[in-house]
Parts: sequence; structure tokens; C-alpha cells
Amino acid sequence: MLRPGRRCLLSALAWLACAGPAGAERIHGYVRDAGGAPLVGAAVTVQWGEPAQRVSVWSGEAGAFATPPLAPGRSHLVRARRIGFADAQRAGVAAGDAVTLVLARHADPAAVAAQLPAHHWWSRVVARFDDVEAQHRLKRECTFCHQQGSEWTRRPRPLEEWQKLIVAMERRGARLTAPLHEGLPAALAAAWDPAEAVPALTHGWQDAERFAPAPPPEVRRAVVEEWDLGSRASMQHDVIVHPDGRLYSVDGSQDQLHRLDPQDGTREAWDVPQQDLPLGGIFGEARGPVSQTAVSRVGPHSLQVAPDGSLWLTLAIGNRLARFDPASERFAVHEVAEGYYPHTLRFDRKGRIWYTMAASNHVGRFDPATNEQRHVRLPARTLAQAVVLRLMPAMLWLDERVDLRSRTSGGGSGNGFTMPVPYGIDVAPDGGVWFSQLNEDRIGRIDPETLAVEVFETPFPAPRRLRFDRAGTLWIPSFSAGSIAAYDPQAGTYRSYELPIRPLAGETPYALAVNPLTNDVWVCGTNSDTLIRFEPESERFTVYPLPTRVTYTRELDFDALGRVWTSNSNSPAWQIEGGQPRVLRLDPDPQATAALRAQRAARRSRAELADPE
Repeated sequence: MLRPGRRCLLSALAWLACAGPAGAERIHGYVRDAGGAPLVGAAVTVQWGEPAQRVSVWSGEAGAFATPPLAPGRSHLVRARRIGFADAQRAGVAAGDAVTLVLARHADPAAVAAQLPAHHWWSRVVARFDDVEAQHRLKRECTFCHQQGSEWTRRPRPLEEWQKLIVAMERRGARLTAPLHEGLPAALAAAWDPAEAVPALTHGWQDAERFAPAPPPEVRRAVVEEWDLGSRASMQHDVIVHPDGRLYSVDGSQDQLHRLDPQDGTREAWDVPQQDLPLGGIFGEARGPVSQTAVSRVGPHSLQVAPDGSLWLTLAIGNRLARFDPASERFAVHEVAEGYYPHTLRFDRKGRIWYTMAASNHVGRFDPATNEQRHVRLPARTLAQAVVLRLMPAMLWLDERVDLRSRTSGGGSGNGFTMPVPYGIDVAPDGGVWFSQLNEDRIGRIDPETLAVEVFETPFPAPRRLRFDRAGTLWIPSFSAGSIAAYDPQAGTYRSYELPIRPLAGETPYALAVNPLTNDVWVCGTNSDTLIRFEPESERFTVYPLPTRVTYTRELDFDALGRVWTSNSNSPAWQIEGGQPRVLRLDPDPQATAALRAQRAARRSRAELADPE
């Protein structure tokens, strides 16, 4: 038990930790409905600055809300929203002001349906196919880059336009079976027809508390902060928190590395060396960038902090690794000697980089100390896959000169032939290197010294970005089943947990990560505009809705206080609400964060008193 004096000291430090800048005050007030009754669980977002920064909180039992302390002298835009109600906003609000926001109930069910996250709409398309394998293939192949069922993707179109759009997506990598290729246009047209969709999606919408209940109290404690990062043409793919507290993000469409200082909102960006590669990188101008606004020649994809504090990036379409020194702000680039499309990377305890190569079924190892490269060709499931992988260098050379895909398949795929895609990767506490093969429903282990490979089938489809916890349990998201699994490498057993997202058929968890402070597992609600916490000891989920619509979250990381960071990385970015890519930080319990900060400050004070030098 803390002595009274110590308790007072920690309380004072916690107050100072929450106090914010000098002179800072909170914007506070109430959210009410048109009749004056308090509205619980409304998301209240305060925005300021250029580029914009936002902080979001939730209204409590009396409809009251209060932001964290905000710096004085700025003009803020305050917005409140809740499903079933029209947004309300107030401009010109100063720190310290009290605001009452009144939300009027929607009278039109179509307006309510438009507010629903994408997974509600996408589940209607998935349900049009009776075959479970077809459903998994559809979700896996059609949600790689952006949400399906969002405002932009569900616009009614005639069948001919759907057919053209599907062929365009197949040319960019979607591999549909012939039945999906032929049946998807009609499924999309029917499932997203407002005359049919709106009544189905809004059944019972007049009862707001049952149709879209308020988040529970533990969620309403959370604070979400968002920072616009890059331009409207950017695609902020992966993020990482540096030990110095600053966030780095890779811009895959503009070939840039961005840095954000959350203390003062400073943003900086550097061009990643393109090394005279054409648009589309090693895949050539025949493929080109993925959107009209992209200028990518190297396509930075994933990044990690090295033991020496530098950052390493995979340059996916440039087929390179890059090192960035934050002190000199200079890059060093290393060409990959074998394989294609370096994807996700991790460091082992010897400081070596391990990375998946998604296009060629390899895992690479690079030693920054010696520049030695080793590559492991992973097992293919079929002879046809193995042959295609062996012929890939020649096929890429030929495809740069002759558009093979349009000549061989009428512009689309339609044959359903898939390749193994090494995707997530992580290093176990015992040093073993584990990877997932997304299309093959397999995970595997590589011995870090002998490079021997073992492969294991998963009892669920589409394992994606996997991570170990500190006890050595491997946590794996099932992208197309909407679940996560805990794998025990010693026993070879799985425990699966269905995500608490409804309707589940529309959810696609892209990645998960383990909070090093709490050992909680955090999951991307990639198609539902959520982040999801899972507490392994109690096997309890908590769903945190995000204040911005159309969030395609990819990689997760944590700062020193355990707060969760991720990016909003739809491609193309204009699908995001507001059309501007953002990075965000979710603090699930600001009081606990302040207490932890106070404890650390107290320890530093004691250390300084004990050793004044």
C-alpha cells in the first residue's frame, strides 16, 4: 500500500500529466436529441489546424462530454454524430468553451443505411453465394486495397459497368474463379440495390437503442486522436512508433517516408530513392501504379525500427530494402538478390532482418552488419504453382513487353488459379521465424540458422499478419472468416475466437498485434471502422468504433504508454471520409495512461534525487 505522502505525489503527477500545455482548457458540453433528452454514446470530434488534427471522445450517461486539455488561441470545429441521427457541428469554438450539440433523428431510413459501416453492406454480397469456399475467395480477393460496401464502392451501376470494373480489378491481381467472375456483377447489382438493401439493413431502425446501441462505458472512456498525413494522393500503408515517441509512416503511392511528432503535431516527409525505376517499379510500365494519382516506382510497404534506432523499409515494387537514419535523414538502399515483392519485415535478436516476399513465395534474411542475403523458397502446394514460380522471372520480362494477362484471359482472371502468398512474419521468443501463406491456409516455421522449413495447415482460411505474445503463443487473424486464433507451437493446437462484429460475414481483419505492456491482442476491424481488443485471460472482446468512416486499417503498433497506433490506408485514398489519409492513436483508458506516466515520472525523480549527477 502506498503511504499517504507517496499517494499525494502520484496524484499530483497524474494531474500534471493530464494538464496539457500551459493555459490549456477542455472543450466540454452536452449532446442532446431534438426533445432535449441526453444522448449517450455520441462521438464528439474536435478538429483544428492545417494540416488537420482531431480528437474524439464519447458522451456519457447525462450526454456530457469533455475533451482532453487543448492549447489556447485556436479555433475549433466540433462535430457530434451517432447512427440514426444527423450530424451536428459548431464552428469557431475555443478551448474552455461549453457547447451543446443537438442531434435530430433521421426520418429517412436510406439516410440511416448510409451511416452503417461497410461490413453491413458487404455481407449482403457475400451472402449471395452459397458455397463457403466461394465466400472466402470473394472476401480474400476483393478487399486487398480498400473497403467493400463503403459509400464509394456500393453505388448502383448497370451490369455492364460492374463487369468492366471486375475485369479491371482482376488485372490488378484479384484471382476469381469462373463462377465468381460470372456471378459477381449480378450479385453486386442486386445486393446494393437501395430498394432491396435499405429495408433489409434498417429493420427496426426506429428503436435507436436496439438498432445501434451506445458503446459500453469502458469504450466511452477512450480517446481517439487523428492527424492528417501526406496529401490526398497519399496512401499511408504501415506505421511504426520510434522509441523517441515519434511516428513514422510509409506512403506507398507517393514513395515517401513521413514522420509525425504527436507532441506538437509537426509533420515531415522524405522522398524514398526511386533509383531510375519506371512507374510500377520492377513490374514495369505495363502494370503501372495502382491509381491515377500514384507516382510509385519503389512502393514502400512495411517498416521496423532497428536495434540501432534506424528504420528499415521494404520497397515492394522496387524489390529493395532501404535504411533511413533519423539523425542524418539519409537513405541507403539494398537491392534484393532473389525473389519478388518484399512485404513485411521483422528483426531477430541478432539484428538480422527477416521479410516475406509475397509475389515469389520466398522469405528473405538480410544481415545489416555484413550485407549478407539469404533466401528461402517456401513450399508450393501444387506442381503448377511451383512451375509458375520458377518461370516468374521470364514471365515478368515478357509481360513488360506483351500484356500477357489481357491476351490470355480476356482482361481478367476467371480461372481461379492462385499462388501462395507469404504475408505476415514474426520471430518467436525461441528465435524461430514464423510466416503465413495467405492463399494456402498455412503457417510455417523457419529455423533461423539452418533455414529448414516446416509448414502447418490452419483450420481456418486466409491467415494474414500474425504476432507472438510474450508467452510464445502465436496469434493469427483469419482475414476471410472474421476470427482470430491462438496457436501453441509446442502442442501444435489452435484456439479460435469469432470476432464480435455483426454481421460477421462482412468483416475482414487484416492484422493484429500484441500490446507489450498488457499482453492484450488488438485486431483491425478493417471493414467495420473499428479497433478490437481481446484479453486472453478473460477471453473478452471490446469493440472501439472509430470516428472517421471508411477506415482501412493495416498495421498496428504501440507507444511506450501502451496506446494503439494505426493508419487509415484505403487505396485510393479519396474513399476515406474527407478524402485525406490519416494516422490515429487510440487511448483506451486515459486515466490509466496518466497514472502510468506519473509512476514513471516519480521513478525518474527518485533516480535523480538518488544520483544528482
